[in-house]
Amino acid sequence: MSCSTWSSSPSPIDADLTTPAPPRRAPVWQILVGVAISAVLLYVSLRGIHFAEVLAHVRTARLAPVLLCVTLATLTFVVRIFRWQLLLHGDDGRTLPAGPLWHAIAMGFMANNVLPLRMGEVVRTFAASQLTQTRFSSVLASIAVERLFDALTVVALLALGLLTVTLPAGAMAGFHVERIVTVAGIAAVGGLVAGALVVAFPLVAERVVRAIIPSEKLAGKLVALIEGIRHGLSVLRSPGRIAGTVLWSAGVWGLSALSFYVMFAAFGIEVDLSGALLMQGLIMFGIALPSTPGYVGAFELPIIAVLTLYGVDKSLAAAYALSYHVTTFLPITLLGAWSVARTNLGLTAFRRSQP
Repeated sequence: MSCSTWSSSPSPIDADLTTPAPPRRAPVWQILVGVAISAVLLYVSLRGIHFAEVLAHVRTARLAPVLLCVTLATLTFVVRIFRWQLLLHGDDGRTLPAGPLWHAIAMGFMANNVLPLRMGEVVRTFAASQLTQTRFSSVLASIAVERLFDALTVVALLALGLLTVTLPAGAMAGFHVERIVTVAGIAAVGGLVAGALVVAFPLVAERVVRAIIPSEKLAGKLVALIEGIRHGLSVLRSPGRIAGTVLWSAGVWGLSALSFYVMFAAFGIEVDLSGALLMQGLIMFGIALPSTPGYVGAFELPIIAVLTLYGVDKSLAAAYALSYHVTTFLPITLLGAWSVARTNLGLTAFRRSQP
């Protein structure tokens, strides 16, 4: 496939959303902050661990559960295609083909693993808009809605895990389950309600933003973002699309949680599915922090913390965390690299698109 450009001029709002910042303009201090945070988290995760024991656990891991885990984790990216087809249609209303969407997903998640500052979403948006000849603003809006449903689904599964978890006596001391579920649930549901209000009252939302944000530049960006979310949520006016989006979101994160659970068997760790749900939810909070590409440290710390709560030896927990991280991140990174080669949408093409 070759790159294509839009034939029509964007509106003022679209102009803001169709101009992603190129990687070369990224402030160095943001990259350094991410590296520092990852270093601290990785140090906390691995402090006091005997790496000879970690390596011994990795060597004795059962291969079949590892392969099944990697397969399940990789399938989550495939399932995202079908959800995205509900959230994003072509500018002419057509259903977008799965192939270009897959390439965009693979390249985007690969970019998150190898590029700083979470460039994956920008790369995914750029790739999808080019490969499907869809406006950048429409793609960006669909991803914003996708992230909202991701948050709602992960929080719901986290709540299920917290309410059904069975830990050794005393492990939950000082661990306020109800408070965590309440705060996380309010945050996610609040986002959905805010999105619904934006769809219903876009002009009011714009006036509120401009009234409370002193910086005109920042207010303009927020208004553009609100318009994008409004546009994205507008495609969910059909009850069937809402139900489909909910079901596919459950599929994405259900498969993800199942991959964590299956990997337990590779290391002989006796933790139930509730523990996998708990682990997955805390990882999502962890990787929201600034970090290096691939979420180094931010990914390992929640896993080791949860397994430690279950009484798992820390060296064994570290072996599990590092093995899961490497084996599940590698396939999508390689698939993303293949998509870059297949579509000719590399970093050079991305930079060439910048004004």
